[in-house]
Amino acid sequence: MKNCYLFLATGFEEIEATTTIDILRRAGLNLITVSVEDSLEVKGAHDIVMRADTLLKDNDYTDNQILILPGGTVRLGEFDFLNNLLVEQNKAGKTIAAICAAPSLLGRLGILKGKEATCYPSFEVYLDGATFVDKRVVVSQNIITGKGPGCTKEFALKIVETLLGQEKMSEVAEALIA
Repeated sequence: MKNCYLFLATGFEEIEATTTIDILRRAGLNLITVSVEDSLEVKGAHDIVMRADTLLKDNDYTDNQILILPGGTVRLGEFDFLNNLLVEQNKAGKTIAAICAAPSLLGRLGILKGKEATCYPSFEVYLDGATFVDKRVVVSQNIITGKGPGCTKEFALKIVETLLGQEKMSEVAEALIA
């Protein structure tokens, strides 16, 4: 099974990261958390410290089926290695998921050109080339975007549906009493 990578930077939104991790692992996906910092321990926006599985440059990512960006901070955009990885992922037509403030990074990188997207209110201006859609979760070609923390369950279930199908998504949602 191919890996799913979720990237953590200081200030990440804890609900978006932990809920997505939990739901994808419940679905049986091999989700790997990646710290873009110099340490495996990354402090979130509300002072919750999460220990990532690995560091950014310790993987080659050729085995991935999705790259996932939680919001809470735009700090992920400060890492050239990650920026290049996202651009290459998009060129290959492989799935990228971003929620809250994170879709703004995709906009800055030109990944949203000609696509629909959503994001945290007031970040719409950073969705360069995209058509903003005021929905909780939007899927457009190979991109999944979510609006914010309160939409994380739907965001994560949409990732499960995209990667594993409607039946698996429904099975996970039912177990969550969603």
